[in-house]
Amino acid sequence: MNTITLDTVLDNIHRLPSLPAVVNELILALSDDGLSVDELAHGIEKDQALSARALRVANSPFYGMQKSISSIHDAIVVLGFRAVGSLVTTAALTDFFKAPELAWFDQSTFWRHSLGTAVCGRKLADQARLDPEIGFTAGLLHDIGRLLLVVCCTKQYEAAVIWREEHDSFLLEAEREVLGVTHAEAGAALAQHWNFAPSIQVAVATHHQPVAGTTASYADLTHLCEIMAHGLDLARDRYAMATELDESVLVRLGLDWTYLAASLPGIEREFDSYESLLTSGR
Repeated sequence: MNTITLDTVLDNIHRLPSLPAVVNELILALSDDGLSVDELAHGIEKDQALSARALRVANSPFYGMQKSISSIHDAIVVLGFRAVGSLVTTAALTDFFKAPELAWFDQSTFWRHSLGTAVCGRKLADQARLDPEIGFTAGLLHDIGRLLLVVCCTKQYEAAVIWREEHDSFLLEAEREVLGVTHAEAGAALAQHWNFAPSIQVAVATHHQPVAGTTASYADLTHLCEIMAHGLDLARDRYAMATELDESVLVRLGLDWTYLAASLPGIEREFDSYESLLTSGR
């Protein structure tokens, strides 16, 4: 029997080590302009490996800097605190979860898809009248429940993956059928435990089926961007199946197919610049 409950998931969440303090502060800073940039920059620079990974991206050809950026403080001056915060958050989260070596789960593929969704979120947010860095973070975290279930309920989740392959189904359907808990529900519980902004919690919880509203939401944006990341095959995942697009999302976001098509080359270029974050360099 592989069924688990949300209580089981919550119990496992409480057993996890604490998220690095600087990451919690960075994510909170997305919605709190009162936090001290200098203090956070100092906190980032205490972790030399983390800083080095963020600076590799800041110095990538995508940003086209005339001279090398050598410190987090300089990166903040040139790129802005929120953009640097997204770089550091990505680097920290990819180090935080360490899934076991498993034939049926490729952690690199997982993060490539998450990062691709995040880059799409940043690229499209302005046109949708949303904050680009919150769009990035929501995209980065949208599937975090999958990683949580792989790490904390490994045998049960393997059964769900096998069921998906046998039935050629969407992963969400396999999770409901085998586990009784989906990665969206598990991810929402983790985002709440980590005290992420409500808009990010909702995006994680409903990215497969956003709740219809009168204005654009980060759940709408993440729903669209996950599908685009699959369409661009940024994860190089031969098992990937994209959710069917809820067309009402495009209306709320104020986007059309012409604009989306024109944005694809820029998304791919930015994604390429971020790939070095997926290797620790330690």
